[in-house]
Amino acid sequence: MITALLRTIILYFLIMIGMRLMGKRQIGELEPSELVLTMMISDLAAVPMQDFGIPLLSGLLPILTLLALSLLLSQLSLRSLRLRALICGTPTVLIRGGKLQQDAMRKNRFTIDELMEENGFEAVFVGSGAGLPMFMHIPGENLKGVYSANEFLTRINLMKAYRPDSDTPIMDLKGKKVAVVGGGNVAMDAARCSKRLGADVYVVYRRGMEELPARHEEVEHAIEEGVVFKTLNNPVQINGDEQDCVKSMTCIEMELGEPDASGRRRPVEKKGSEFELPVDAVIMSLGTTPNPLIKSTTKGLEVNKKGGIIVNEDGLTSRQGVYAGGDAVTGAATVILAMGAGKLGAKSIDEYLSNK
Repeated sequence: MITALLRTIILYFLIMIGMRLMGKRQIGELEPSELVLTMMISDLAAVPMQDFGIPLLSGLLPILTLLALSLLLSQLSLRSLRLRALICGTPTVLIRGGKLQQDAMRKNRFTIDELMEENGFEAVFVGSGAGLPMFMHIPGENLKGVYSANEFLTRINLMKAYRPDSDTPIMDLKGKKVAVVGGGNVAMDAARCSKRLGADVYVVYRRGMEELPARHEEVEHAIEEGVVFKTLNNPVQINGDEQDCVKSMTCIEMELGEPDASGRRRPVEKKGSEFELPVDAVIMSLGTTPNPLIKSTTKGLEVNKKGGIIVNEDGLTSRQGVYAGGDAVTGAATVILAMGAGKLGAKSIDEYLSNK
């Protein structure tokens, strides 16, 4: 009886592995209906096997044994990554050991249409964020030593690019002059990090100190650390040397006019007030926008003038079955708002699929 029970269990798992190889999904993620189907197929397969003289058990006992074994393996797989990989397969990892896995990325590049039309997904949630840095589109932005704040902060904090042995090092900022263009919290982060790396730092902002969008505490801390604020100034050109490295930035003085749509006074250029600010690096901290890649590869997906995906109160986009939320919709905002959008998207998708 024990031998027959073991043979039955092995048969069940062989069929489950077959379902995985046929492209269903990982063994540990079979739906209850698929598990029942597996048991029914196993019972049918047991009949001809018994005819060949290979005794197998059928009925309630092997089914209960399989359920108990599946539950045990599920619990063990949560505690052991190796066991999880053995049962469910190795998960796709895009970054391993600090290195980008290009092959894994190539295998996981799908458009929304491919996900829904070729891979069988009935709903998709877009939560791609707003990570595309904004630039001023002025001459010289492609010179060596010009960074976006996102790139600069990511490289020095996560990739330790200030170390000489880094794979993607930044220039040594000790004794150098750095201009941070912008006045938000991220600009303060970039300015203070540059200061701690030994640079003389200027924050160049086209409005006055009172109009700075950064938190007051951030501004105070930057001033305490020695950051110099050059307000009512705006860059018009970045100048390079013979090696295409940044050597200075041409700025123009500004004055505040009438309030604009944001309620803040509009900065107006002072004609003939251009001057040159000697700097060795420029960090653009002008905010971020949603990446246009999803819009450009998804027909019928409507976005607003800033690139944010347009959704209704349920998070549904202009495409049926396609939902979105977070910074991809609102533009750069807070973590808590993005979390709320994800929760709303999950609820809306559940209702959508349940009513189909």
